[in-house]
Amino acid sequence: MPGLICPVCSKPLFDCGASYKCPGGHCFDKARKGYVNLNLASGARSKRHGDDAVMVASRSEFLDRGFYSPLLSEIISAALRHAPAGSAGLLDAGCGEGYYTAAVAAALRDSGRDVSAVGVDLSRAALAAAHRRDPSLVLAAASAKRLPVADSSCGIVLSVFAPVFPEEFARVLRPGGVLIRAVPLERHLFGLKAAVYDEPYLNPPPGVELAGFELTERADVEYTLSLDGEEAAALFKMTPYYYKTGRADQEKLGKLPSLTTEAAFGVFTYARTSSVPG
Repeated sequence: MPGLICPVCSKPLFDCGASYKCPGGHCFDKARKGYVNLNLASGARSKRHGDDAVMVASRSEFLDRGFYSPLLSEIISAALRHAPAGSAGLLDAGCGEGYYTAAVAAALRDSGRDVSAVGVDLSRAALAAAHRRDPSLVLAAASAKRLPVADSSCGIVLSVFAPVFPEEFARVLRPGGVLIRAVPLERHLFGLKAAVYDEPYLNPPPGVELAGFELTERADVEYTLSLDGEEAAALFKMTPYYYKTGRADQEKLGKLPSLTTEAAFGVFTYARTSSVPG
């Protein structure tokens, strides 16, 4: 099962109630909002990292209305098909507010597997929301570049719209484990961009090859979203586009009574081929 490790000395961290401690004497207090901060980057204790509270709240509102449920269903289906039998430790590397993490963990438990689920994200606002969604999740503020998780301890690594670090993912996956990755395809949210920008653009094609991994399955999930103005605003605010767009273009969307846009996702399942890629 996934076990947290000390970001200082890489020894196991033990849950001591109000804090996590390692045999090397390092101690990390749990936040009241349900996560532990293991991010040792410069300024990590005070500087905001990752998605802010507005983006997190908009994402929770939008996802809870079921607009991405076809994507969630495909991710769950892939997890049920490929998760190791019996014990299926789950790590979500970039868990955000826990929508996918909690649902995949619940589906695996319902299938009879013994599941321990860990979510890692840089955003403390997102981790607080993930704890509210599912208090059973073990949540840590940390970078996926350096996961605070023990070697060969995970049966499944999830990466949903998050940066991919193949060497780290291979390190934490045990033999027979799988990586399930979800990415936006070229026309994802093109209608949204057409409503906001004078010259909308396609997303770049997703890179499929990952060092140390073999792609074993691909499923594309494509459908049309029909949103009212409030739903469209929540969608826009949960994306990076909102923060990269000037006020004049932001206001274009706010004036629309409704929006129709494409949703297009690729769900890629990988088998680990080596513990240390390259």
